[in-house]
Amino acid sequence: MEVVGIKFKNNNKTYYFSPNKLSLNVSDTVVVETPNGNTIAYVCEKNKQIDPEKLVAPLSNVVRKATEQDLKTMEKLESRKEEVLNTTKSLIEKHGLDMKLVGCEFPLDGQKIVITYVCEDRVDFRELVKDLAGKLKSRIELKQIGIRDQAKIIGGIGACGEVCCCARYLNNFDKVSIKMAKTQNLSLNPTKISGVCGRLMCCLSYENEVYADALKKMPKVNSKVKTPDGVGTVVYNNLLKKVSDVKLDGDDAVVKQYALKDLSFEGKVEEEVLEDDANFVMEMEQNKNDESSNKIEQINNNKNENLKKENKYKNLDKNNNENFKNKKDKKKKKFFKKNVKK
Repeated sequence: MEVVGIKFKNNNKTYYFSPNKLSLNVSDTVVVETPNGNTIAYVCEKNKQIDPEKLVAPLSNVVRKATEQDLKTMEKLESRKEEVLNTTKSLIEKHGLDMKLVGCEFPLDGQKIVITYVCEDRVDFRELVKDLAGKLKSRIELKQIGIRDQAKIIGGIGACGEVCCCARYLNNFDKVSIKMAKTQNLSLNPTKISGVCGRLMCCLSYENEVYADALKKMPKVNSKVKTPDGVGTVVYNNLLKKVSDVKLDGDDAVVKQYALKDLSFEGKVEEEVLEDDANFVMEMEQNKNDESSNKIEQINNNKNENLKKENKYKNLDKNNNENFKNKKDKKKKKFFKKNVKK
């Protein structure tokens, strides 16, 4: 089935739409059908074929490429945003409702306003909707969202100093639990493992699989292990380095660090070396050996070249000395002959 990937403003999730026989490219602005009416969206994946079983049918359609008139209409509707939010805030305070306003959206036809809010419990907002419809002269739809969705829409800076993952690139919110923090030996202080939304940080799930796999291979804390220096008790595990701090049995109670390969304990899982990994290691060693032999050969060649140059210069010096001696002898003979004649 032919589809096209679409993204909406303030939303990183990709939705698949039927291209409706249109040929679309990345960054094209289009008008698409949504449950709230037609709205402006952006193409993030051009036309492609995809397995129908992976799609949730039926697909909505791309109505058309957005025209200048569509963009002007949307800009005019967006200009009412501040008015709508201020009016809604004042009416929420008037009715004494326990709800936090997040934002509002406008379908392209302008006949309805969708107002999003956050609330811990259910709220009776029927009177609020009546007052809003009367003041704003439009149909009003109030939509409750989660606190994580609020952080996704508003954005912010996380504890790492980067823009929040949800606002930057996350499509879906993966399940995050306190068990993940325990697996990674993180402090269970809520202020250190919570994001700007007040919930557990999404990044706890990124490396959890690696930590969980390493934890299965390490001995349990407070368990007995056998070390090269004797039997001891595990007091701490460094999962990334695969190193354990072991308190040795005895009066001294010395704590030493041991690599996982040097420990013996019940239920130890031996690390398997895959054939591809073994071949890779062998190739690396072979490359190192080849490099070292090449270097030795190059050094020997350089030495031979230097010896040849030295011998060449020595031969030149020797020849020069012999020539000089021959010339000197000839001069002496001439001088002697002249003096004898005289």
